[in-house]
Order: sequence, then C-alpha cells, then structure tokens
Amino acid sequence: MVKKFTLLLVVCCVLGFFADIKAQDPQFTQFYANPTYLNPAFAGTARCPRICMNYRNQWPNISGTYVTYAASYDQHVDAFNGGIGINVMQDDQARGTLKSTSVNLMYSYLLPVNREFSLKFGLQAGFFQKALDKTKLNFGDMIDARRGFVWNTNENLPITNKQGLDFGAGILGYSKKYFIGAAFHHITQPDEGMLGPSKLPMKITGHAGAIIPLEKGNQSYISPNVLFMQQQNFTQLNLGLYFVKGNFVGGIWYRNSDAFIVLIGIQTDHMKVGYSYDVTVSKLSSNTAGSHELSLQMQFECRPKKKKYRTISCPSF
Repeated sequence: MVKKFTLLLVVCCVLGFFADIKAQDPQFTQFYANPTYLNPAFAGTARCPRICMNYRNQWPNISGTYVTYAASYDQHVDAFNGGIGINVMQDDQARGTLKSTSVNLMYSYLLPVNREFSLKFGLQAGFFQKALDKTKLNFGDMIDARRGFVWNTNENLPITNKQGLDFGAGILGYSKKYFIGAAFHHITQPDEGMLGPSKLPMKITGHAGAIIPLEKGNQSYISPNVLFMQQQNFTQLNLGLYFVKGNFVGGIWYRNSDAFIVLIGIQTDHMKVGYSYDVTVSKLSSNTAGSHELSLQMQFECRPKKKKYRTISCPSF
C-alpha cells in the first residue's frame, strides 16, 4: 500500500505540473560546487579553467525519483576583463516521464573596488527544453476491469515538447575574509506551459559567508554561510558551517524545516570531490530515504596569475 501511495503521489505531482502549477528550479545541496548555476557572477572567479560536474538523487525510496545532472566550464579571460562560462543541466522526473534540459552561457565583468574588495557583475542567456514521454502516463479511462491498462485515453494530453529562451543576472562582492552575492534567474519569466500558457516565476537568490582562519596560512578555517531563495510562493533558507583542515572538508547544514545535511569532501590543488546526504526531517522522512549528492571539480593550470587579479576565497562545496 505504501508503494502504491507514493507512486500515486508522484504521478499527481507530475500531472499537477501540467495543470499549470508554477514550478520551482531543481536545487543542489552543494551549491558552491556548481557556482555558475547558483550565480552567473561566479564565472571566472577561479581565474584558471574550471570544470564542475554534479549529480543529485532526491528521494530514491519513492517510485519515480528525481535525478538531476549538471556540468559547467568557466574561466577568466583578460581580454574581456571578466569571466566566461557555460552550464548544462538536466532534471529527470518520474524515471523519464518529464525531462527538463537547459544550456546557459554567461559573462561576468570584474571591477576591483580597492586593494581589499572586488565586485563581479554577471549576465546569463540560455535555452531550455521540457520533454514529456506520453507513453508513461496512465489515466482512469484506460483501465479495463479484467485486462488492466488497455484502452486509449480521451483526456486532453499536453504537448510533448516545450522550448524557450531564458535570461538571468547576478552580482558578487568579495574580499579575502567575506563574500556576498545575489542572483536573479528567469527575469523574463518564459512560458513553459504544456497545456497552456504558464510562466516560470523569477527566482531570487541571496548568499553570503565568511572565512575565519584557525591557523596561519588558511590551512585550517571555518566558514559560516547562509543561502536564501524565493521563487513565487516557495522560499528556502539554508544555514550552515564548513570546516576545512588541509585536504579535508566537512560541513553541516539545516534547510528550512525540511532537512539536516551532512557533507564530506577531499580537495587538492587540482581536484575536489564531495558527497552530501540530506536527512529528511519532515513528515516524508519514513518514505524518502533522503537525498544523495556527488560533486567533482577539476582545476586546470593557466598562465601565471597577474598581480591585479584577486580570486574569491569561498567554500567549494
């Protein structure tokens, strides 16, 4: 009965989307491990070429789980006085019933304010597509009492594909000791409806943190952080703390009244690997099996760093 109920719940959620309920973007627990997805102003903040890859499996114990993949590339370009980047994301809902794919290009302009503080202004333009597999949808009028799902439905089915353009912007301020930023996604609120017009609400994100050294050389430090997001009537608040000791990274987070998060990671000069687990603390805790997330970042060599360029000191997970 539990499995039937959870499957019905997932189907209702998917169909609810087609009924023009406003959707929210997929979110990553390790948001700093996918920096350009969080804020386009992060493009080029590591200066040298950087590749980030992310995988999230949300609520794996529920039939029709949510799986999200992302990959990005960014670097600073002296000729542009800023960074460039590309971010690709795919969200798979209900085992391929609904797939959402987006590709975004971004540029960030670097403005050194003084010897200690810099600003970055980011712009983003992209393309999105939603694809529906109608063969995986079942309706009541398809059921035969003895033979099961054998009839064709008379329901008004949605279109199978929806595409559109999307735009965003962001700002980031940082020094060696603290950082603060804001991002605005879906500024034009593109239409993503598959049964009729349905605008994707603008998402507003604010994030901030600090670096508190525990010893000289920043080999050991803690970093308290806060993240706030609002999209339509949905709000999310993450409060957490990173601890870094040499190559080891650990973190604990609390998200709204939804989840308690633990994170572990290993980092070197050229590679960072992280794993996080969301322990669900809401009423769904006994059915979801939490959420798993993996991240991989690769940092490549580049030309000798110019003295005037200041990289951002912030967590990588």
